[in-house]
Amino acid sequence: MTMWGIHNDTLGDELITDRFISVGWEEMPDLRTIGDDREHMKREVQQRYPTAKAGAIPVWAGVLLRFAFVMTEGDLVIAPNKANSTLNFGRVTGPYRFEAEERRQPHRRSVEWLRTNVPRGLFPQSALYEIGSAITLFQVSKHERVFTDFLAAPTEEAFLQSAAAKEDDTASIVPAETSSSEPGASVLPTAEAIEQSTNDFIVRTLLDELSDREFEIFTADLLRAMGYEARVTDFTGDGGIDVIAHRDALGLQPPIIKVQCKHTTATMGRPEVQRLLGALAPRDEHGLFVALGTYSREAIGVERERQNLRLLDGAEVARLVIAHYSQLPLKWRDRLPLRQVYVVERRDV
Repeated sequence: MTMWGIHNDTLGDELITDRFISVGWEEMPDLRTIGDDREHMKREVQQRYPTAKAGAIPVWAGVLLRFAFVMTEGDLVIAPNKANSTLNFGRVTGPYRFEAEERRQPHRRSVEWLRTNVPRGLFPQSALYEIGSAITLFQVSKHERVFTDFLAAPTEEAFLQSAAAKEDDTASIVPAETSSSEPGASVLPTAEAIEQSTNDFIVRTLLDELSDREFEIFTADLLRAMGYEARVTDFTGDGGIDVIAHRDALGLQPPIIKVQCKHTTATMGRPEVQRLLGALAPRDEHGLFVALGTYSREAIGVERERQNLRLLDGAEVARLVIAHYSQLPLKWRDRLPLRQVYVVERRDV
């Protein structure tokens, strides 16, 4: 059994609902008509994409060969979801097939999804770097055990307590095959890769280096950096409300924002969100749930039903930290050392 990483920024929720993975190269025919022959595949790619750079041809051919002929039923796949900064884990359940009627991503394989919308913050930074490869399809090897241990764990919280979740070999932080010439890949770090790496660093630092109480204080300071007045409630007997925020200096003008903080990257469900709603007055009070992981589909459904509820996940917390970094107190900037830089903008993808 092999573990693969696969990137797909073209298709969205249909990958999960229709249970498949796919790659692009829409100009290529059914790969079974070409066969498991590298030289033949390279010639076909070159013929179909005559303007492609010379270095791209063998890389593209390699991806297509792996997808159609090397990947086998029973293999595991990790599919990062760029839209919401989560990971999807699945098992390949079918052979390569060519969907000729599909205009996008016609090269496909069936997948049984084992875990979806998994927070990236559960995993060590070095493991996240490996699955950040610039290649569309690549083998996960250095941190395969980390991800298999996660799939074997009964809950996300149980995995967080395991040695695999805490293991972080920073010396191995080298994205796989980043020197390729595949579309979207570059020997230079892309803005997207740097942004994702920074977001991962922020979430992991807040998780590993802050206590539960410090995370509540940090949340209050982040709200102040955004222009709110905020105060942290007493640590005991707070009724589940950790921070109270408002716009006016005295906190007398509605609405009052009651904040619940969960210092974990585990997925928050509907019951946790409902408890926050139970602490709100019928009028003039809003609820803000802040966590470093993600939320279940049911929890997100509650947010859609209630106009006075907002859920902040780890990715959104990281984006807010970056947006309001200069307004944060120095003690947090020391814990989260960031520097603004310019990166090369790719205009050929």
